[in-house]
Amino acid sequence: MKRLSILLALMLSFAMSAVSAQEARPYTEGPVTVVTSVAVMEGQFDNYMAFLAKNFKPLMEAQMKSGDVVAWYILDASPRRSDDPDVYLVVTYPNMAAFDGMADRSAAVRRETTGVSREQWNQGSAARSSMRKI
Repeated sequence: MKRLSILLALMLSFAMSAVSAQEARPYTEGPVTVVTSVAVMEGQFDNYMAFLAKNFKPLMEAQMKSGDVVAWYILDASPRRSDDPDVYLVVTYPNMAAFDGMADRSAAVRRETTGVSREQWNQGSAARSSMRKI
C-alpha cells in the first residue's frame, strides 16, 4: 500500500509538471530595455550633451564590448511642457539575468573607461543635477 501511494504521488507530480510545462505565457523572455527620462535645465542642453559624449558614450561602448549592454541610444524629444523630458537615455540589456552582479562589472568598466572612482562618479552625478532632472 505504501509503494502504491508513493507511485501515485510520483505519477501525479509528473502529470502536474507536464501540464504546467504546456501552459502558454503571455510573454517571452529576452532583452530588457531601461528608459531614463531626462529634463534638461534651461540653458544646459549643450553642457549635458557634452557630458554624455565624454562620459556616457564611452561607458556604453565599453559595456557593449563586455556583453553587458546589447544596444544604447540617446533620443532627443520635443517637450510640450517645461517639466516634460528633453532627452531619453535608452539602454538594452541581454536579459534580466544580466543585472546579477551588474554593479561590480559596471564599476570595473567605469574605472577603466573614465578613470573615475565610485565616489567621484557620485559627486559628478550630484553636480549634474544642476544640468538635468531625472
